[in-house]
Amino acid sequence: MSETDNNYKISPIFTEPLRRAIGDRYLTYALSTIMHRALPDARDGLKPVHRRILFAMRELKLASSGGFRKSAKISGDVMGNYHPHGDAAIYDAMARLAQDFNVRYPLVDGQGNFGNIDGDNPAASRYTEARMTVIAEALLEGLDEDAVDFRENYDGTLNEPIVLPASFPNLLANGASGIAVGMATNIPPHNIAELCDACLHLIKIPDARNETLLKFVPGPDFPTGGVIVENSESIAETYKTGRGSFRLRANWEVEKLDRGQWQIIVNEIPYQVQKSKLIEKLAELIQTKKTPLVADVRDESADDIRLVLEPKSKNIDPEVLMGLLFKNSDLETRFSLNLNVLIDGVTPKVCSLKEVLNAFLNHRREVLIRRTKHRLQKIDKRLEVLEGLIIAFLNLDRVIDIIRYDHDPKIALISEDWSLDHPRATDENDYMPPSGGEGELSEIQVEAILNMRLRSLRRLEEMVLRRERDDLMQERVELDDLLVDKHQQWNRIAEQLKETKKKFGKEYKGGQRKSKFSKYIEIEDVPIEALIEKEPITVVCSKMGWVRAMTGHIDLERELKFKDGDGPNIIFHAETTDRLLIFASNGRFYTISASNLPGGRGTGEPLRLMVDLPNDCDIVSIHTFNPKNNLLVASTTGDGFIVPMEEVLAQTRNGKQILNVKGSVRAAVSKKVVGNHVATVGENRKVLIFSLEELPIMQRGKGVRLQKYKDGGLSDVTTFFFEDGLTWLDPAGRTRTENELSEWKSKRASAGKMAPRGFPRNNKF
Repeated sequence: MSETDNNYKISPIFTEPLRRAIGDRYLTYALSTIMHRALPDARDGLKPVHRRILFAMRELKLASSGGFRKSAKISGDVMGNYHPHGDAAIYDAMARLAQDFNVRYPLVDGQGNFGNIDGDNPAASRYTEARMTVIAEALLEGLDEDAVDFRENYDGTLNEPIVLPASFPNLLANGASGIAVGMATNIPPHNIAELCDACLHLIKIPDARNETLLKFVPGPDFPTGGVIVENSESIAETYKTGRGSFRLRANWEVEKLDRGQWQIIVNEIPYQVQKSKLIEKLAELIQTKKTPLVADVRDESADDIRLVLEPKSKNIDPEVLMGLLFKNSDLETRFSLNLNVLIDGVTPKVCSLKEVLNAFLNHRREVLIRRTKHRLQKIDKRLEVLEGLIIAFLNLDRVIDIIRYDHDPKIALISEDWSLDHPRATDENDYMPPSGGEGELSEIQVEAILNMRLRSLRRLEEMVLRRERDDLMQERVELDDLLVDKHQQWNRIAEQLKETKKKFGKEYKGGQRKSKFSKYIEIEDVPIEALIEKEPITVVCSKMGWVRAMTGHIDLERELKFKDGDGPNIIFHAETTDRLLIFASNGRFYTISASNLPGGRGTGEPLRLMVDLPNDCDIVSIHTFNPKNNLLVASTTGDGFIVPMEEVLAQTRNGKQILNVKGSVRAAVSKKVVGNHVATVGENRKVLIFSLEELPIMQRGKGVRLQKYKDGGLSDVTTFFFEDGLTWLDPAGRTRTENELSEWKSKRASAGKMAPRGFPRNNKF
């Protein structure tokens, strides 16, 4: 086919670098996302989809005092007329505007299932109905008075507003969030009354600082309440720079029960936290024992939030319990502020609090000027009509004569010279020249005269017209003054803001501040002892390493049951809040909590199941942890040193190596240091006493020689006060104290001398 056949033409082919082609197209997409989807306008605080939803509802006459319409009808109109995107996305946006747990001041009044704070989705649009709220109507107020510019919709068949008049700073009142290309925004909701106060202060003092505005707007006001725990310096910096975050906690109280019992009631949860997921997380923490203070969590919510947290014991501190939950769950969250908005609907900018409020106030001034000019045009048109009607009344007989007998009364009335003296035109104050020219009536005036009813020809109607004319002339003078006087304009805006504050302040449903403020206190790591109820126990460890905890402090000489072939080894009194330090023959210390020990009804459980203790190692000793105490550790070869208890505390099941031993050498002794001298005894029954100062304090190592041996090794070691003497049990079981000890006192690493008469046969102190 030739190029000339059927007017067929080949389109020209253009070439350009791929980098430029992709760059230009991506830039176009980025600008579209930023300006028409993600970032709100600083003037009315709305994105295009929200603005179109409200405008479509207004066109459907869904006033707050009127009836409801199906949500499917609303979203369909929005999609077909103004927003050519998915109806599901439009309905989701509209449903969110109706959720009082998501929007501080809902703009849509929903009827039906619009979702809940548990995270359930709204019902389908065919099942729900909606209309505007009073707040939404305040955003649209003045739309018929040329308050803002309009533009063609996507197909050029209708017009839509570029921005809404907005009688209150909706950007901060309801907040916004969105992710654009290369930028994002996240604005928390605030209280309208506080925002109006800040705007009034800015009108009064235009150069007010951001810090001063915080006296009126102390911080966000979330629809779900909660407690904002952030210091004032951080809040001031956040609002000054437009970037920062707020720490938000659930609101809770202690509810007293019978017999001294109590439970915690959470009645407000952080903003944008789904209640169902929060409860699941709390239940998981309880199940995994990450919050050992909490016994149970229940949801008793109806219309209000009511989460019940049961403590494991009435002796637990509620503050400690909640501090643990704040740290491990969404009962405490952070809300990031990023005041990135479109200034004048065009320029993205991260603004301060003052800049955002100024953008709103400048918009209100422009709206005021445009509405004033529109009103002046209306007044001028009405005055022109009134001029003609009054002339008709002054020359009533002539007007009737023309209408009655003239073939074309309209042309006759226009061409008539009404400046001539007529029977009632005797007073110059009774005459107003028509706007069509000296002595002539305009076409608009003639139409008004011809459309008059006969009943309007009475004298009373003339008086009404004169009064209306005078009132309009007076109003016109006032409006002319308003247009040229900037001070009057700001006074008028201040009056409007005061009316808005009165309308949507404390008297309005939900107008009172919901979020409270509290001083932030750092949640410290809670020691395990604080999480456990303190009760006395008796720790029993057998020779084979089976351990248990008997309830109460029992008699240490009491006969206890053990497995066949097993018997008592270590028994001592402790508390359930104690941490136990287990010293094994491999020189390692292991740490377990006394509260985790099995009960004393049976024979207990092997200690090797609780810590990674090798099978070839024996348990040397068990101590209760006290950070103020020191331990003396020694091996079978007589080497040892002093180690602080804080250094032997192990964080893992594998324990912590403290005393280094090799080959056949084993850890033999660990004793709590109490006194100023050390007494050692070898397997050769020789005793040596030396000053405690001769022993080094170490964190880990082999140690130094305590006593010198030719044969055998260390049998036992102890510490004591030299002036009080050395005490032991003689073979008959009687307590004996030896005060004359100078014979055995020598330097460390000496051989020592034979033990005193009556020293125990087992070579143990």
